[in-house]
Amino acid sequence: MSTAETLAAEVLKTGTLEGLPDGHFIDGQFSRPSHNQSMESFDPGRGEAFASFAAGTKADVDQAVESARRAFENVWRDMAPVERTRILQRASGLILENMARLAVAESLDSGKPLNEALGDVRGAARCFEYYAGACDKLQGDSFPLGPDYLGYSIHEPVGVTAHIIPWNYPISTTARGLAPALAAGCTVVAKPAEQTPFTALLLAEILTKAGLPDGVCNVVTGTGAEVGAPLTSHPDVDHITFTGSVATGQAVMSAAAREVTRVVLELGGKSPVVVLDDCDREKAMEGVMGAIFENAGQICSAGSRLVIERGIHDDFVEELVRRTRPLRLGHGLRNPDVGPVNSASHLEKIAGFVDRARSAGAEIATGGSVTTDPDTGKGWFFEPTIIDRAAPSDEVVREEIFGPVLTVQVADDADHALELANDCQYGLVAGIYSSDFSKANRLARRIDAGQIFINEYFAGGVEVPFGGNKKSGFGREKGIEGLKSYCKTKSIAARIG
Repeated sequence: MSTAETLAAEVLKTGTLEGLPDGHFIDGQFSRPSHNQSMESFDPGRGEAFASFAAGTKADVDQAVESARRAFENVWRDMAPVERTRILQRASGLILENMARLAVAESLDSGKPLNEALGDVRGAARCFEYYAGACDKLQGDSFPLGPDYLGYSIHEPVGVTAHIIPWNYPISTTARGLAPALAAGCTVVAKPAEQTPFTALLLAEILTKAGLPDGVCNVVTGTGAEVGAPLTSHPDVDHITFTGSVATGQAVMSAAAREVTRVVLELGGKSPVVVLDDCDREKAMEGVMGAIFENAGQICSAGSRLVIERGIHDDFVEELVRRTRPLRLGHGLRNPDVGPVNSASHLEKIAGFVDRARSAGAEIATGGSVTTDPDTGKGWFFEPTIIDRAAPSDEVVREEIFGPVLTVQVADDADHALELANDCQYGLVAGIYSSDFSKANRLARRIDAGQIFINEYFAGGVEVPFGGNKKSGFGREKGIEGLKSYCKTKSIAARIG
């Protein structure tokens, strides 16, 4: 067995991972919360608590922001870019050295299969590697003002940045926000989701071991009300990066408006996978299944709507159902095909969507029920589900379910598929499967989404900007665009003649 599998086997026996942090990470070290209270973190695969962590308060947020401000003004913003490069590069290497422990912690905390968690850790390391290479390449412009003037611009770090991290991809989302912020010269206060606090804390510790000065990266754990709200409304925070629901994003945006704080919002989606009758059906089949059943469908950019041409609908859906029914459910550390959903409350939400659809007469082609780990009878699981021939007005088509539930919409042709794809309040991503590359690119231009995948869902990587349109939010993460989110442009014009 690999190191990760060996550690996973030990955790399955003991029910916990030894040595997990139980305090905030502030000013370069772990510290107890101000009122010395804690919360439990639950293993979704068992539905049982496995560890506790600090329950933060506004006082803890104030301490973390003060530490970040001090580090920004006294150390980090003026550090030579090449020195920031070296620290982030070392961090990337240390993430890989600690990959097994990070992946097991991620799987245990979030529920996702271990192989998926290992991929997330590799992606986090790559994120720091990518932005390490960008630190000393933030170049400004010069302006042609004539022989008597010198005009130029420089990119300056925005200052103290707040990061509100979701529970579905804890280490991935932490890395994609922290790495560019640190590369730009900003300091960080991160608030991980209360369901999944541990990898953000472990990552902050790794950054310190890589040489990050004290106070540059701080992590405060706790609830949205006690930690998230004070952080997003803090007058000494210069920028907020938020990933989560539309409703919470609106509250964050409102709080930011009061202090005129910059924001990047990624608020989820209801993304279409358009499958045309000229597609490579095997590639399309694999893409559709991965798009909805990876991480039990708990992905902002999940391909949760299959929009398929009528001519291939029957055969395609029949095969899709045939491949879906034998998918193995189980505890994430046992590497199932599909793991649990993250919490009891979220399981109830998913079940509510499907139950209402069933009551309204929806065609449930497969799945559709709450279940448990077949090995233990425990955990928060929902069967991989396909709802066929859904109408555009159906709730399961229009609302984000955030679970292993695929809705199928039938299109008459490519133009109708475009109409169905765009008939949505969200606009995060979309997938297109077609052997006609010209047709696929025409669709890609006309679908209203921030990122389009052609003939491979989830194509790309940290190099490709990511973010949404419409109610999926605004701003971009990843790529050089993501780095610019943490910069402010200063223009300078001088008379020299």
